[in-house]
Amino acid sequence: MKKKINLIIVFVFLICTYFFADYVYKSEKLKNFTKDIHQDKKEFIKKFIFPFRTIDKLKEQINLQDNQFKTQKKKIEEQKRFLFEKDLTIDVLKDDYPNFEDELLFKQSGENITYYKKEGFELSNNIILKKFYFLKGFYSGIANKFPGSGYIDFHGNNLFVLSARGLLGYTKTLDDNMKFIQINNNLNDYLSLNQFKKSYDKYPQLSFKDLTIHNNKIYISFTEEIENNCWNTSILISEINYEKLNFEKLFSSNNCVHPINNIDRQFNAAQSGGRIVGLDDNNILLTVGEYRSRYLAQEKESINGKIIKININNSSYKIISMGHRNQQGLYFDKQNQFILETEHGPKGGDEINIIYLDKLESNVIPNYGWPLASYGVHYHPSHEKKYPLYKSHSEYGFVEPIKYFTPSIGISEITKIDYNFYVVSSLKEKTLYTFNLSDKKEIQNIIPIHVGERIRDIKLKDKKLFMFLEDTASIAYIDFN
Repeated sequence: MKKKINLIIVFVFLICTYFFADYVYKSEKLKNFTKDIHQDKKEFIKKFIFPFRTIDKLKEQINLQDNQFKTQKKKIEEQKRFLFEKDLTIDVLKDDYPNFEDELLFKQSGENITYYKKEGFELSNNIILKKFYFLKGFYSGIANKFPGSGYIDFHGNNLFVLSARGLLGYTKTLDDNMKFIQINNNLNDYLSLNQFKKSYDKYPQLSFKDLTIHNNKIYISFTEEIENNCWNTSILISEINYEKLNFEKLFSSNNCVHPINNIDRQFNAAQSGGRIVGLDDNNILLTVGEYRSRYLAQEKESINGKIIKININNSSYKIISMGHRNQQGLYFDKQNQFILETEHGPKGGDEINIIYLDKLESNVIPNYGWPLASYGVHYHPSHEKKYPLYKSHSEYGFVEPIKYFTPSIGISEITKIDYNFYVVSSLKEKTLYTFNLSDKKEIQNIIPIHVGERIRDIKLKDKKLFMFLEDTASIAYIDFN
């Protein structure tokens, strides 16, 4: 009996102590008193005399972290749900995800290309990015194995999109519940499944390279197998037709680069250029990379490492500049009569170059220095003996870039927004860079806008900058109005 009474007394004492301590802890008088107590002593009192408060705080922190984790997990699940058409887990994706075979099967089905609209993302400078994820069709990329890469352009108000494997579609507007209507085409007669399977590195390098619509015609560049296992960059052409596009070959080189039997003993089909831009009613421009056969950029008999002007009536061509590595951006500024070109450097040294139109009729071909001059360095020092990469271009008779980036940003497409205001995109840095071009053709006021994805292509329409983002296979735009 005494034991029970003692237990009850102890229990009541503890209850009273708890409520008294709780009252004292919250008391304003005590707060005034504790102002004079050293912080270390306060922490000691909280932990050992009033431990229940410390425990409550720890519980709050744990609950907060748990909620943050659940929110982050929810975001990841949401991304997975919208980015991957198949119910694939991350573990499965490592070894078994959709590829170019799945993409060609989807193309063969003729099914429309559905997408999901994501609410706006706020970037720097209060810029809002609106994004539309492709849910089907874009399964095989150029640098990323999955999802797919793509290129965009406008025909009137219709937005066209081309995948790296030849899937082609258009939409009238980007809005909720809209679709890209797939257009039947014969692109894979020129670059087929058998050729996609010929991968010379860990990336599926062989692909369609660009899409340009000019004077009611659509032009597409691609890595062509000129001879067995020997490649170069070519162009296809078709009249615009929304039911079926029947492409024909417009331009193809007589020479090609073999993956093994070449002087430099290196090969990279992603280093192939392929940008197209309309010049006038009779001519287009094409960039051709050197496929890592560096010496070709300095050989006038080769189209590699060059920008060429192609006559669309008879397929004849003229070299308008040389000494390029891998040109990923091309813009013809009709108002100012010059061409802006961007290209990847080696390790560092991405460039923006300017080519003046009034010099195109000259017999002197402007030479931009590769592989003898670059502000980058070789990936392997063994190449320095053959290709020294002088840091000054002008001292050795070459044209200086108007801007170079060291380290590299993975520079890609370039376009004009307004008057002397331009923008260039990047793959590696996943960023847009706006800049002004002065009367002296100097780049000024570069402002980075971080997008967070590899930007493969950009096009301007009504002062809205449209982009193809290849980390999620999506189209996005920002409004410069």
